[in-house]
Amino acid sequence: MTGFACYNAIMNLLSVQGAGAGYLFTVFLFCVIVVHVVKLARIGYRTFRKKLPPQQPEPHEPKPDPVYFIVERKKKRAKSEYSPPKEIKFR
Repeated sequence: MTGFACYNAIMNLLSVQGAGAGYLFTVFLFCVIVVHVVKLARIGYRTFRKKLPPQQPEPHEPKPDPVYFIVERKKKRAKSEYSPPKEIKFR
C-alpha cells in the first residue's frame, strides 16, 4: 500500500461506529511502541559502539603524582586606630 492508501485504510477503520475507539487505541498503542523501540535501539547502538575495545592498545604511561598547594587565608586584625583620611587636591 502506498502512504495515501494506508492512511485512507486507517481512517476508514477509525471511522467505523462503535469499533472506532478500539482501532484508535490500537493504532495509538502501536505508534507508542514503535517510537520507544526506535529510541531504545538508538541508545543501545550508541553504547555498543562505545564499548568496543580499541584496535591497538596504547602503552600506559605512569601518571605523575598530583601536586597539592596549601593555601592559607589572611588573618584579619581588628584595627582600633585609623589613620587620617587622605586629601585629594583637584586643580
